[in-house]
This record gives sequence, structure tokens and C-alpha cells, in this order.
Amino acid sequence: MVSPRPNSNPASEAVFNNPDGMGMAFSEAWEGFDRRHPGHGLSREQKLEQVMQELANHPFLIEAPEQARELVAFRMRLLGY
Repeated sequence: MVSPRPNSNPASEAVFNNPDGMGMAFSEAWEGFDRRHPGHGLSREQKLEQVMQELANHPFLIEAPEQARELVAFRMRLLGY
């Protein structure tokens, strides 16, 4: 486990350096993107790149970028993003 993000609720904002942690972080960022950027007008691919930039400091993405991208692609298919 990596320490929580600054200025956040430690119980809900812990970052885990594993595929599950990356998947949870991705879903939270993907689903929150529209709330943070209403009417953004981005394509699915553009939104994906924006979300991945938001997650650039996630330890799993840093340590295993190819595996993290494969996980994200699978999660997008699974959840219909």
C-alpha cells in the first residue's frame, strides 16, 4: 500500500500498488471525469488519455505501464466505458 493522497480521506483514498488498486483508481477517475469536466466533448480515446494522465503517478502504472494499459482496456470492455 502507498500512503493516501494529501488532503483526502485516508480510508477511501489509499493507493495500492497492484492491478486491483489500479482498476479501482481507473474506475473512480473515469466515472468522476464527467463530473469534473461537464460537457467536455472528448471522444472516448481522448477521455482515456486525459484519465491516464490523471493517474500518471499511480505506482502500478509507473512500475508496469504495459500491464496497466491492458488492465484498463479490459476494464473498459467489462464495464462498458
